[in-house]
Amino acid sequence: MATPMELSCWGGDWGLPSIHTDSLIVMAYAKFSGAELKIQTIDWTWKTLTGTVPALNLEDAVVTKPAHIVNYLRKQKYNVDYDLTAKQGADTLAYIALLEEKLHPALLHTFWVDAENYSSVTRPWFASRTPFPLNFYLPCRQSSAALNRILLTKGEPPLHSITEVEAKIYSDAKECLNLLSHRLGTSQYFFGNKPTSLDAFVFGFLAPLHKAHLPSGQLQQHLKQLPSLAHFCDNIISTYFVQNDSGLSPAGQDTVDANLQKLTQLVNKESNLIEKVKFSFACVF
Repeated sequence: MATPMELSCWGGDWGLPSIHTDSLIVMAYAKFSGAELKIQTIDWTWKTLTGTVPALNLEDAVVTKPAHIVNYLRKQKYNVDYDLTAKQGADTLAYIALLEEKLHPALLHTFWVDAENYSSVTRPWFASRTPFPLNFYLPCRQSSAALNRILLTKGEPPLHSITEVEAKIYSDAKECLNLLSHRLGTSQYFFGNKPTSLDAFVFGFLAPLHKAHLPSGQLQQHLKQLPSLAHFCDNIISTYFVQNDSGLSPAGQDTVDANLQKLTQLVNKESNLIEKVKFSFACVF
């Protein structure tokens, strides 16, 4: 059996294997394609400060960014898009571009710029995984970078104020969610009964928004009004990332149950032996 490739990524929470969009995209694609990945969750330390996450660590190279990692896995014969037509392949690229253009800015704002969400959800989560004194600095720097990116890409005339920019990015994001919901319809996945790279990208973008407990969530509320997308996320989680209360997958739980059964049998045998010894001891005296 081939040695699993190592993927460095942010860890999970809220019932997700990772709360990080780019990490989720790669993890979902790997699950869909059957690629074995050894997951290495990172903290925000001096060592990882300038690194790019997710990162696929190979013997002689490091592959970063979801699109590059997906392309690498395809070259290793882990290709979930093999049966797509040329039109479906073009649609995949178009929808991924739509996610980046219309949905990503609103997600950045929701998690990193919105004051309520940042102070009660995003900052505490990342600060808890960042050693002192970086935990006082790095989340704030990331928040500033998110705001700068939004203003740089969306703050052109005629949008002159931050309020106008916010209104525009949320309007675009809701329109994007509507288009995705209409395209998915009642299907299990975007191109039928098998997941493809488009499903991995959509899942990566939507799952954190779907599962996070956000005190300020106009975009989250809009997503909840689109049950097809919510079901899409829940289906992928339950099919590919399901964990029970103990944090184990079904296969892992089966192993635990088998070991527990053996242990119970052993304890029962020892208990019977002790009872026999007690009985024999009582008979002697």
